[in-house]
Amino acid sequence: MSASKESSTATASELQAHRGGAAQFAAAANVFALLSDPTRLHLVWTLAKGEADVNTLTEASGAARPAVSQHLAKLRLSGLVEMRKVGRRSVYALRDGHVRRLVVEAISHADHMVTGAPPHD
Repeated sequence: MSASKESSTATASELQAHRGGAAQFAAAANVFALLSDPTRLHLVWTLAKGEADVNTLTEASGAARPAVSQHLAKLRLSGLVEMRKVGRRSVYALRDGHVRRLVVEAISHADHMVTGAPPHD
């Protein structure tokens, strides 16, 4: 069996182990809906690299500070990011590695689409 066939089989096995129900599909669709906004996606991608405060996120995303704050509020309410106070600053972080991996894979996939790099597993 080829390596790519083994990878496909492993993925199929993982999918069988996690049978999705209506609640799981609805929750996943909600995550994709939140990440469908380019600014929110950029914020989450920046947070995938590590914690950041609002100033850092504003600078990285190029969005206006009020817009960044509104996007962060939505991401917090959804449970994708968490915030903690460090003195007077608010520091944001992703809540778990699932979202980090999802965003890294999405950006990697987009990079292949934009650059024309061949697909791979």
